[in-house]
Amino acid sequence: MHQFTLVHHGESRLATRSGEFHLHTFTTTPESEQLVVLVYGTLPFEEPAVVRIHSQCLTGDAFGSLRCDCGEQLERALEHIRSLQEGVLIYQMQEGRGIGLMNKLRAYELQDGGLDTVDANLKLGFQADQRSYHVCAAVLTYFGIVRVRLLSNNPAKIQGLQCKGIDVVERIPLLSTPTPTSDRYLQTKRDRLGHLIDPAAWTMTLDPEQASTGNSEASEMIHSR
Repeated sequence: MHQFTLVHHGESRLATRSGEFHLHTFTTTPESEQLVVLVYGTLPFEEPAVVRIHSQCLTGDAFGSLRCDCGEQLERALEHIRSLQEGVLIYQMQEGRGIGLMNKLRAYELQDGGLDTVDANLKLGFQADQRSYHVCAAVLTYFGIVRVRLLSNNPAKIQGLQCKGIDVVERIPLLSTPTPTSDRYLQTKRDRLGHLIDPAAWTMTLDPEQASTGNSEASEMIHSR
């Protein structure tokens, strides 16, 4: 299962509002999965490395949609990595939790009719979340990273990396500010998908200096072994 070859296609510099990153492109064969990876700082990193796995969200990342928190999470992750002067952001092309852009927009129609994001996916014949993270683990291994501090609220990402040999030693919450249009979405992620979101802390801002020491109240140590 998950037999594939990871192919690195190149590296270039990418200046962003969050600083200058090294942009790497990967594909897999035979699945032809595509990934873009942003690396801040000089490899090899002192481990555990700060890592964010971000699933593509055209509406949130590019258009600033307020019905999800994806765009805000992407911006906060890049800023956090820059503040620490090193880290990796893996951008997966798994739109709509793996159902693809067109189906995600169909799910939006169902949500406008009253369904939540989970029931909309199920109504279309998909799983609530179809993403996998085995290719992300292979990318980290390619960079020589085997121990990470993961910027995430999603325990499935922790499990997905750990089952492929990546040791997630700490989870750093990636908090966003709820809006009237995203509040239900965030509650659904918490209540139905198991995301580790504390409503009382939604507006809390990560303190990069505290998080870098591993002593922040916003961090959670993972004892996986």
